Amino acid sequence: MSAKCGCGVRPDPVVAGEGPFLGVGRSLTGRTWAARPAEADLVRRHQSALGLSEPLARALASRGVGPDEGEIYLNPTLKAQFPNPSSFRDMDRAAEVLVDALVKERAMVVFADYDVDGAASAAQLVRWMRAMGREVPVYIPDRVTEGYGPSPAIFRSLKEKGADLVVTLDCGAAAVDALAAAQEIGLDVVVIDHHLMRPGEVPPALALVNPNRPDDNSGQGMLAAAGVAFVLLAALNREARQQGLFKDRPEPDLRQWLDLAALGAVCDVTALTGFNRALTAQGLKVMSRWANPGLKALADIGKVSGNATTFHAGFILGPRINAGGRIGRSDLGARLLATDDPAEAALLAAQLDELNGQRKAVEQAVLDEAVAILEADRSYESAPVLVVSAPGWPPGVIGIVAGRLRERYRRPAVVIGVDTAAGVGKGSGRSQPGVNLGAAVQAAFEAGLLLSGGGHAMAAGLSIRPDRIADLADFLAARLGEDQARAAEADALEVDALITPRGTDRALLDAFARLAPFGPGNPEPVFAAASVRIERPIPMRGGHVRVTLSDSAGGRLKAVAWRSEDTPLGQALLAGGVLHVAGRLRADDWQGRASVELEIEDAADPRQAGTL
Repeated sequence: MSAKCGCGVRPDPVVAGEGPFLGVGRSLTGRTWAARPAEADLVRRHQSALGLSEPLARALASRGVGPDEGEIYLNPTLKAQFPNPSSFRDMDRAAEVLVDALVKERAMVVFADYDVDGAASAAQLVRWMRAMGREVPVYIPDRVTEGYGPSPAIFRSLKEKGADLVVTLDCGAAAVDALAAAQEIGLDVVVIDHHLMRPGEVPPALALVNPNRPDDNSGQGMLAAAGVAFVLLAALNREARQQGLFKDRPEPDLRQWLDLAALGAVCDVTALTGFNRALTAQGLKVMSRWANPGLKALADIGKVSGNATTFHAGFILGPRINAGGRIGRSDLGARLLATDDPAEAALLAAQLDELNGQRKAVEQAVLDEAVAILEADRSYESAPVLVVSAPGWPPGVIGIVAGRLRERYRRPAVVIGVDTAAGVGKGSGRSQPGVNLGAAVQAAFEAGLLLSGGGHAMAAGLSIRPDRIADLADFLAARLGEDQARAAEADALEVDALITPRGTDRALLDAFARLAPFGPGNPEPVFAAASVRIERPIPMRGGHVRVTLSDSAGGRLKAVAWRSEDTPLGQALLAGGVLHVAGRLRADDWQGRASVELEIEDAADPRQAGTL
């Protein structure tokens, strides 16, 4: 990188392909540091064509952006990337069925998953129907008593209560038994989903829209359900237009609901590439107006103002919306996102915020117990997949805890809460790049180890008899051991730029913010600072550690390492001294200071990692 880039970054001491960045072969989290690789010729072409600084051009090139793709990447638009709804298998049929149901006033129910993606998907369809003069009820199953997705029992109950048509959102594509039961009792079902399906298995439905169904050729498999739902709205507008429904009423402006599509994309951790990136980028702009009463109420509680980012959506709004499905009433999130009443929104947001506080406490208690169980038996150190279980762990937090264990121990983790009365364990797993946990769990089900199980590469869910948990651990270790070993070897922290405390300011953050929105497929930039002194280390409530980084030029930079106090990283920060540190920059607007701080992800001792 050029030292004269005007971006507050320093020349790289090590570039891609010449060894570990800053010589860090093993950090405090056990990783190698590497410069994010970029082709030098492509970097120069981006600099010339787009007028970018060398560091920013390098970051763009390192994300796989081709020489003719830079402009649309930096300025993603729906106009340029919106897919033809008809490219989705069954999308036209779904639009025909739903518009016909609207015209004929059929008894319709929206059925959605209890997470953010499900709630955001449901709210979009409810709002479109409302704009067309129709209020449609929403049914969200209870995570504990009813489990995930539709079941024969739920469909029979909805039919008995008068439902004629059910639209499932963010679920249903794999509900073979439920859809077969619906067909038997004469309940029409339209499925809008995005989850992986088994090859050759398309259950019966009037329409099944899923970019990940085996025979779909839309190429939009990265979409969350909320993204698929937004494309459905475009198909609904088109179908309603063709039927002449807008002669006496205005056509719904779909752009007003882009915030919901973006919320689902971010919170479901989908790949922010192509159309999904444009959808999220434009959706965050709409979200920044805070016109949705539910999101505005949550933003007020979370003290969010100004422009919305993926951080706000994923870490402030999303967890609160999810809290209802995890430990409270499962329908609260969908109701919040669908309401137009600010008073109702404020009430629901307050309930969700309280539930989120309870969720955090429960989550921390389960995490502490899981860590204690694992570390009481040192065999976890050599296990390629962590499998930990205990009675009474709530199903609503085990997925989060699995994610925390995966972050802490840098390997896949499966957490199982056992219901001793029912004799069943409910489990959730989180994986790492290169280790397909969902396929392994599916294989365990097919081998007869599980009562149910499935998922995708990075996450999986299962149910199991308690006496088979040890067998499951052995099965996963045997199946994934080699993959995990390769993944661990490749588990490097990729760094975008080298900074100094003195040269790190809001201008640097704003320059790299042009690459946003960040997420899978478009990683948030990682910055490293070499041989900085750790000053004023303070342990914070929640296990966080706050410090100040200083350099020889007198520069200072505030920094924090979340949930790190009892880890080698946190202990090194609390001990002070001189360290290489790496992390992500955040805006610090406290009391109007318009500054930045570094969220530390990793650190290394220069004496052990190598020196400049």
